[in-house]
Amino acid sequence: MVDPRNGGARAGSQLAYTPSDSPQPRRFADFATVGEALDYAAQGVCGLNFHDPRGVLARAYTYAELRRDAQDDAYRLIARGIAPGDRVAIIAETGPEFAALFFGAIYAGAWPVPLPLPTSFGGRDSYIDQIRVQLESAAPTLLLFPPELAQMAGSAAETAGIDGFDWDSFRAAEARSVTLPEADPQAIAYLQYSSGSTRFPHGVAITHHALLDNLAAHAHGMELVPGDRCVSWLPWYHDMGLVGCLLSPVANQVSADYLKTEDFARRPLAWLDLISRNPGTTLSYSPTFGYDICARRIGSQQDVAGRFDLARWRVAGNGADMIRPDVMQSFVDAFAPAGFHASAFLPSYGLAEATLAVSIMPPGEGIVIELVEETQLSGGEVQPGQRPQRYRAIVNCGTPVRGMTVEIRDEDDAVLPDRTIGKLWCRGPSVMVGYYRDEPATAACMKDGWLDTGDMGYLSNGYVYIVGRAKDMIIINGKNHWPQDIEWAVEQLPGFKAGDIAAFAITTPGGEEAPAVLVQCRTSDPDERSRLRDEIRERVRAIIGVNCVVELVPPRTLPRTSSGKLSRAKARNLYLSGEIQPYDLAA
Repeated sequence: MVDPRNGGARAGSQLAYTPSDSPQPRRFADFATVGEALDYAAQGVCGLNFHDPRGVLARAYTYAELRRDAQDDAYRLIARGIAPGDRVAIIAETGPEFAALFFGAIYAGAWPVPLPLPTSFGGRDSYIDQIRVQLESAAPTLLLFPPELAQMAGSAAETAGIDGFDWDSFRAAEARSVTLPEADPQAIAYLQYSSGSTRFPHGVAITHHALLDNLAAHAHGMELVPGDRCVSWLPWYHDMGLVGCLLSPVANQVSADYLKTEDFARRPLAWLDLISRNPGTTLSYSPTFGYDICARRIGSQQDVAGRFDLARWRVAGNGADMIRPDVMQSFVDAFAPAGFHASAFLPSYGLAEATLAVSIMPPGEGIVIELVEETQLSGGEVQPGQRPQRYRAIVNCGTPVRGMTVEIRDEDDAVLPDRTIGKLWCRGPSVMVGYYRDEPATAACMKDGWLDTGDMGYLSNGYVYIVGRAKDMIIINGKNHWPQDIEWAVEQLPGFKAGDIAAFAITTPGGEEAPAVLVQCRTSDPDERSRLRDEIRERVRAIIGVNCVVELVPPRTLPRTSSGKLSRAKARNLYLSGEIQPYDLAA
């Protein structure tokens, strides 16, 4: 039960949310440095609000408290010898400790480096190895981590040869006030490791100026208004969670409410409960899979209108992976009775190398699609009189954000005209400086200030449409096939869903390129497995016209990125190395 006298907190709680409305004049991230942004936010009444697994408010943390704790952490870091330009790695647990340490490192002139939490995939040794590799890439002076991860994170720090402290031990030291260094707007503010950065990590170097430019562009693109409030479950080690749902609220003086990512994974509908419970919530982002799992969790007999109130949710952001219109429609069908409006969907496109946002759909336009003929998706042209092949719905990801320029180019870097598929390049003030300590990788994707995003898409009347990742493309006999199309074909069979299938190219023993499809299979009956394999093979052949290798694997086998997306590249590597073992259908 909600007690309106308590700022929206549950009855019986002694805590009150930080307000959504503030008398403080709104500034759209027009600051020179990140520290200046927090200094200004701390003069108001907004802040961060942390909730327990059931969505009950556990800690209201004003920006004034965050600034105080961050400066104390800066004093402690300086006392430990941290100097401007040093890297401070921090395990990005959603909570006030990480937030204060992140801003504390910035106040000290250091570069915070958010690192991921363990996931349910891979286990202890895999996590230690992942952290060790990222530590070797960033070369930090310190690793700070939650006490409950002391064994794993401490082992990673020891293996990498750096000092590691749980943040309770770190904060046991006295915070003696010293003069903090003056930040340069063109200096590096932090390093961001992209979601796919595991074996060969790339630390994206982002300056204060780049960050604040993107946060301002993002705020203008969403058309922030007084009273806007954010809810998020996204991890803070991913660019959408860190930049879009932590740094943006601070720099734009917006109150935010958080569920931990692991709590969302266990109880996805707690996200929508939290949006419903706080009457000020208007903003929340998720990748497609977040909307998908919520729509699937709602049973036909549930009283959706009685449990949820989503009428005020005006910006339901969508990004970080391919946006699927069918999933978005399923979400609308499930939650329209609770007041959700399809026009609230706000597709966007971005990547860590551009700080975050490259394009955003104007609010209120919702999901807009174009049907693109398969021949065009495969790199060919539809000839006059040619019978159309299958069409795919491509989602409009909006117009370039303020200050960002987008071009579509061919393999020779020639700029392509409207509605021609090619590689997407972007240029603007928020594009990264480069990959930290990796000049070859930087040179491979940057040229004359332009960033090769690695994504394929096209422009249509100024709007950006994303088709897929260039590196994921499967090329068979000179024809392009998108793994999403193959995966979609399998998903249409009963018993399968998004995330159960990974498609990629392999070389057969005969030396030919062929698509391989790994499918998570839940049945234990050998005959049923054989039937499913044959059905999948026939389905893919009917859709794309080629034979494929079909392997059935146990549930929860396919790897995910740190943001929860399917990692085709890692699935391919694990399959080829023998670490993913398919069921033996000949047994």
